[in-house]
Amino acid sequence: MQRYFAKQKIDNQLILNEEDIYHIKTVMRMDEHDKIQVVYGTKVYLCCLENVNTNIQIMVEKELEVKENRMPKITLLIPLLKEQKMDLILQKATELGVNKIIPIETERSIIKRKEEKEDKKLERWKRICKEASEQSYRIDIPEILPIQNPKNMKMLEGLSLICSTAETQRNIRFVLNSNTTCDRINIAIGPEGGFSPLEEKKWNELGFISVSLGNRIMRVETVPMYILSVLNFYYME
Repeated sequence: MQRYFAKQKIDNQLILNEEDIYHIKTVMRMDEHDKIQVVYGTKVYLCCLENVNTNIQIMVEKELEVKENRMPKITLLIPLLKEQKMDLILQKATELGVNKIIPIETERSIIKRKEEKEDKKLERWKRICKEASEQSYRIDIPEILPIQNPKNMKMLEGLSLICSTAETQRNIRFVLNSNTTCDRINIAIGPEGGFSPLEEKKWNELGFISVSLGNRIMRVETVPMYILSVLNFYYME
């Protein structure tokens, strides 16, 4: 069953954006009285489609039960990457439960910041996360911040980790076992080639703990999927 996010609720009717209406009518070719799930606020509703061929209406039939999520709030800090890799990370990180994504400037990133294109990039990234949230039956959409300079990251609360290729002794399991009560986890991931030694030192000064992900050197687009899978397994009830 398709899931969408509503922008407004009026009495017993939920209002979707025009892109979602187009998807229902033209892409999915739904019919009169077909059912969909719609998220509004923190609630999920089973809805029935009416007047599909004219002025479509999304009518609430009942509220659905939502299971409580006990995972810590996860913020992922990722370097600027080529479009295909960036899209993959945004999609899979959303499916794996990330709550906030912060694109960051890094020394070794191949892609450099272009302020004149940032608004369009941000709009596109948000759309990817919305679609991935619908596909994975989330009740929220990850927040994506504009591109940030790492020096602004000292304001982040919670357990902060930086994925390091230099650290060998302190692995992610050890750090998680030593911080069992944290409710927020921030994870900084470097570009191709990783963070430079000077960069990593600056992150450490901001309170980020260098952690090893094991003996393998992974592609940058693999690292978020790996570490988010580890966190999902670690906090699984």
